[in-house]
Amino acid sequence: MSDLRARFGRRLRLGMIGGGPDSWIGRMHQGAAQLDGWWEVAAGVFSSDPGRSRAAGARLGVAADRSYGDLAEMIAREQARSDAIDAVAIMTPNDTHYPFAVAALEAGLDVIADKPVSYDAAQARDLAVRARAGGRLFAVTHGYAAYPMTRLASRLVRSGEIGALRLVQVEYIQGGLAAKIEDGPQTTRIRWLFDPSRSGLAQVMSAIGCHAQHLACFVTGRGIARVAAEVGTVVPGRRVIDHVSALVEFDGGFKGTFTAFQAAAGAENDIRLRVYGERGMVDWSHRECSYLRLSMHGEPARVIGRGDPGLPPEILKAGRSPRGHPEGLLQAFANIYAEVAQERMAAALGDERPAFEYPRIEDGVHTMAFIEACLASHAAGGWVDVER
Repeated sequence: MSDLRARFGRRLRLGMIGGGPDSWIGRMHQGAAQLDGWWEVAAGVFSSDPGRSRAAGARLGVAADRSYGDLAEMIAREQARSDAIDAVAIMTPNDTHYPFAVAALEAGLDVIADKPVSYDAAQARDLAVRARAGGRLFAVTHGYAAYPMTRLASRLVRSGEIGALRLVQVEYIQGGLAAKIEDGPQTTRIRWLFDPSRSGLAQVMSAIGCHAQHLACFVTGRGIARVAAEVGTVVPGRRVIDHVSALVEFDGGFKGTFTAFQAAAGAENDIRLRVYGERGMVDWSHRECSYLRLSMHGEPARVIGRGDPGLPPEILKAGRSPRGHPEGLLQAFANIYAEVAQERMAAALGDERPAFEYPRIEDGVHTMAFIEACLASHAAGGWVDVER
């Protein structure tokens, strides 16, 4: 890949949809896209208000004539340019992800989308069909699967290092919704999160639960076959779901537990995964994201650090700093952007496409089917199959 960018002759051009100057996720996407020099943010629609969108572009360093009032305008005017955008990044309220992705795919653009990719599994399947039919790349920013140590965990688990799998425990806990903040004036900008018609089938799953499910499936290399879930709201008067707890069974028959909870008073953001096999276990936490604990039965536990000598080259490449220098979500997002860029450039040059591990639309389909199964399980009071 060392000469790929030189042979392609330029950076790929990205159009942002959402991610205005006050959006932390917008800064994450913009910084990640440009971190390694594979992309330039060349255009965008930064607000649902056309005037604010055009003004926001200047604050983000985007040329005035490429800061558009809406997506239709961006697509039409970019298609008329010789230096048109190659892809869009979608980071808007959840209910807009599907229509914006459809519009981008129909315009022949690759898509990098925040989760959830759609409102339901039917829409996600439609996006997968559209992406395949058009030969477009469609990445989902499940950044936790792009850390060096989660990728090492996946390699160890899938290679059989810890033996046949027996149990998976995954949890994502937050405290941001411990109080009923939705009616306060400070939440005006994010009030859509508390509208079930806009935030998705289950707010906690759209926000964080989908990350936990995807991480567990990524590390094990297995989908979830069936689920027995409890779904609900713990804060009185809240209209959206803020917790899901479930027993799960993966393809292959091994079991697991799943928890997503946004109303944990005193908690900070953390996602944790433990995978147990017949010979040992791996343990990763976002709070110590640069380290992976490997414990083999009857042996001293090992703590493997990002950048340690002897790690596989692709794991070392996923990090950028020596061991002990902090890295985090920005670099994980950048890994996704870099891999999408290299795959697109390789395809354009007629090279063999690299087998990168970034999350794709097919992962989004499984996530939406899992969310629907959790809701169906709660309603039925028992185990429900995850539709494939």
